Amino acid sequence: MSEIKTILKDYKLRQTDCREEILQVFMSKPHALAHADVEGQLTEQFDRVTVYRTLKTFLDKGIIHKVLDDEGGVKYAICKANCHTEDHKHHHDHVHFKCTTCGLTTCLDHVTIPSIILPEGYLRVETNLLVQGVCKSCS
Repeated sequence: MSEIKTILKDYKLRQTDCREEILQVFMSKPHALAHADVEGQLTEQFDRVTVYRTLKTFLDKGIIHKVLDDEGGVKYAICKANCHTEDHKHHHDHVHFKCTTCGLTTCLDHVTIPSIILPEGYLRVETNLLVQGVCKSCS
């Protein structure tokens, strides 16, 4: 629990039961979670809006990042050290893998997205790459 308190302190966030529990949920799961997944894992019942606002705060601060899902939904994953550059800018240019057997989506932090050259006049902000297949647990 002290790691969670340190994270909240480092990101200059108040320590609340909801923030601590949601961080604990993300830290205990090696895969991305949807809003409903997070709600289902909480031991205390926090209202849907409080959970949503907490996820939004964590997203804005760079504690978690969005993982686009092939089914049109959004999932979230906890950021690792390599989500931050040396100048403390936040980026998510890594590959996400969704298992077609178990349905879990994981960040492949050490797999880089190939360089993409855009036509003149286009400005890249973020690149998302979702690879689908069978994960090592299911194969």
